[in-house]
Amino acid sequence: MLGYSPGMSLREKVEQLLPNWERWYPSLFDAASDLGLIKAEVCDPNTLLLTRRHRRVRQQAEDAHREKWGGKAEE
Repeated sequence: MLGYSPGMSLREKVEQLLPNWERWYPSLFDAASDLGLIKAEVCDPNTLLLTRRHRRVRQQAEDAHREKWGGKAEE
């Protein structure tokens, strides 16, 4: 069984499992995918929009600004 340390990069993990991987794979991503080190995840397409992903962070920043400097929330 191979042990991975938390600080290992993806390249180091691939090279540990398959030395000379460059001979068979065009990219590190392809090798890591075939070796099962990375996997695709299905997600809601709406979560990919930056405006929606960061809406909560932006709202928190606006609230903190209003709390410190005053003002009223936009409606």
